[in-house]
Amino acid sequence: MILSGTAHVRTGRPCLSEAGMRSAGHARPQWDPWLLGGALALMLLGVIMVHSASVAYAQRVTGNSIYYLTRHLGHVLLGLLLLGAVMHTRVRWWEKAGPYLLLLGIGLLVAVLLPGIGGHVNGSSRWIRLGIVNLQPSEFVKLFMVVYVAGYLVRKQEELRNFTQGILMVSVVVAVVGMLLLQEPDLGTVVVICLAVLVMLFLGGVRFWHFLLVVAAGIGGMVLLTLIAPYRLERVTSFLDPWADPFGGGFQLTQALIAFGRGAWLGVGLGGSVQKLAYLPAAHTDFVLAVAAEELGLVAVLAVIALFGIIVVRAFAIARRAEAAGMIYGARLAQGLGLLIGMQAMINMGVNMGALPTKGLTLPFVSYGGSSLLASCVALALLLRVEREARARAWGRS
Repeated sequence: MILSGTAHVRTGRPCLSEAGMRSAGHARPQWDPWLLGGALALMLLGVIMVHSASVAYAQRVTGNSIYYLTRHLGHVLLGLLLLGAVMHTRVRWWEKAGPYLLLLGIGLLVAVLLPGIGGHVNGSSRWIRLGIVNLQPSEFVKLFMVVYVAGYLVRKQEELRNFTQGILMVSVVVAVVGMLLLQEPDLGTVVVICLAVLVMLFLGGVRFWHFLLVVAAGIGGMVLLTLIAPYRLERVTSFLDPWADPFGGGFQLTQALIAFGRGAWLGVGLGGSVQKLAYLPAAHTDFVLAVAAEELGLVAVLAVIALFGIIVVRAFAIARRAEAAGMIYGARLAQGLGLLIGMQAMINMGVNMGALPTKGLTLPFVSYGGSSLLASCVALALLLRVEREARARAWGRS
């Protein structure tokens, strides 16, 4: 006591314990600046590149060069509003709502296949027309699947080492969703969901040999799906040697590679892309990174990779913090969301660079597409909310 009093006199400051400072409200937890800043930087780049990549196409198709820019800005504004709303919902609510959200997602996947409801574009039925906007259910189903599986891993954490409870039940759910997605068809989304769920199961504590068994089954299934669909097989063969048919099956990939080659290190200048002028299909959606590479160079591509790296690293850091704070559901949810964003970004960038076969997947936060941007904003908001609640619990607040 004497020593404590002496220390108090010497410092001249109130001798508050760390717990007392926390309860007094000092150093109030804020939203994660690295996570939020990384995502906002990607969204800003997306606005710039969507306009640059779409200006010529929009003028040619609609007669309005800023058509896609204005729509994308509307999506960004709506996404930010949704981001703010979800950031103020409790994680506990999402845990309880997981099964219902999954059922809603399955219902939307069924609806998109019904005549008169689903929109048919470029041979695919992936959109529900809602007047002036189109809803793409598959973008939200990915999110709902992660929310559901995170809750399942918490509810069944004592039984995960059992094959039926640990692997089989979730595999059945993924199979049902996968079959509906393949009817659109949308193999890219199936791949993202399967990869994210598999890694979530592994991190959740399933037996390693159970995990390997499902991985082997998944690889076999993907090979079979590729072999039985001629257009998928053509994509794989054109990916292996795109220059064998540069004006046919290898057209998208060769044009993307030309864009990367023209851009070199520092690019040809913003707005100076040639490939976006009717050469590179889907320049403002799936291949927006190729346009960025041509105009801003490899430096910009490396910056994009770094920003996604920050988001994924922060997601797993948040999961670790949440688990330390006793928020098991929050930890599993953060892991799943980090995997979802990271894997979709990795696949999209791999396709743009010619490292993976062509898939119809957008680049999260960057590509044009309202449903993709809104789903990404919800995922970001959930990560921020988990981090907020985990830090508040560590500081002794509910």
